[in-house]
Amino acid sequence: MKLKKLPAAVALATLAAFAGSAFAQVKVGVIASATGPTALVGIPQKNTVPLLPTKVGDLTVEYISLDDASDSTASVTAVKKLISEQNVDAIIGPSGSPNAMGTIQFVAEAGVPMLAPVGTAAVVLPMNEQKKWVFKTTQNDDIIAKALVDHMTKAGVKTLGLIGTADPYGENWAKVMGALTEKAGIKIVASEKFQRSDSSVTGQALKILGAKPDAVLVTAPGGPSVLPQTTLFDMGYKGQMYQTHGAALPDFLKLGGKKVEGTILAASLMLVLPEIADSNPSKKVASDYIAAYEKLHGNKPATFGANVYDAGLLLQQAIPTAAKKGKPGTKEFRAALRDALEQTKELVATQGVYTMTPEDHSGFDERGRVMITVKDGNWALLK
Repeated sequence: MKLKKLPAAVALATLAAFAGSAFAQVKVGVIASATGPTALVGIPQKNTVPLLPTKVGDLTVEYISLDDASDSTASVTAVKKLISEQNVDAIIGPSGSPNAMGTIQFVAEAGVPMLAPVGTAAVVLPMNEQKKWVFKTTQNDDIIAKALVDHMTKAGVKTLGLIGTADPYGENWAKVMGALTEKAGIKIVASEKFQRSDSSVTGQALKILGAKPDAVLVTAPGGPSVLPQTTLFDMGYKGQMYQTHGAALPDFLKLGGKKVEGTILAASLMLVLPEIADSNPSKKVASDYIAAYEKLHGNKPATFGANVYDAGLLLQQAIPTAAKKGKPGTKEFRAALRDALEQTKELVATQGVYTMTPEDHSGFDERGRVMITVKDGNWALLK
């Protein structure tokens, strides 16, 4: 029996329908500062990309990874390229706070949701029409800062020195700490700034030393967090040193050595995972991520890599909902993806538990941080 030949139009329509169902693909751009001053943050983020989900329901997910070399202008170029040439449905990154701030306008104009694994809350606050396209996968500064100020109050700190990066990360921290310390009755007696690429902060450290603060807080992300503290140590400063979650990486311990012993910070439970109770919902997720990363790369990841991993978990949950309202590669899908991310409820991830709202695009509560100190050259839960 001879089979009838399908009309060309019907055949093409059938083929298109098959292709649409079998090869539907979500494209996600990833921008990490794998080189340059922010590389200690960007390398574990880039290395985490192979661990992100590549299949969500019936959809495959492709990741296009780019390095912006820690340069804000290069971040903008990368975002434009991902949007115009790759037609991405979402972007994870960039690594640095200034880099992310510079790209918000472009992702908003294109209607592409961006999951920013950066420190500063300025990428999502104050919320506006542009920032509604941005979601932040790290703890907002105020959650970390409140824990630090509470500790300072209990420890009897009356005067505080600040030294931070002259960028959105350091600037927002200065703003948040100014409000919290005033309420707590702690006086900021010195506030200094430096560039991430600076090789010396002697002048700033001398001014802080001259103010004789009871404690000093360094507000800098990644490798630059080490220099102010080691400089103050070498100058003989004996007060308590505090750091933000920006210092939560293995290289802080390696580069700082004995000079960072006794440092106090509030950060992710990942740093002290063996000391965290098994009942903590994030412990298993974090343990699985660390094990997979170590198997692939031969070393343990910094928490910055986990911020990209969590972005993958957020997308994994949001994509099926978005797919009901549009096909990947369309404006409808991206808008629905943004809406679905904003409706995230109690998503357990490596850093804590995410619950997003139209006003809160970070989604962390106090489950997103623990108090940590440096003891005998290692991280230890502060007790």
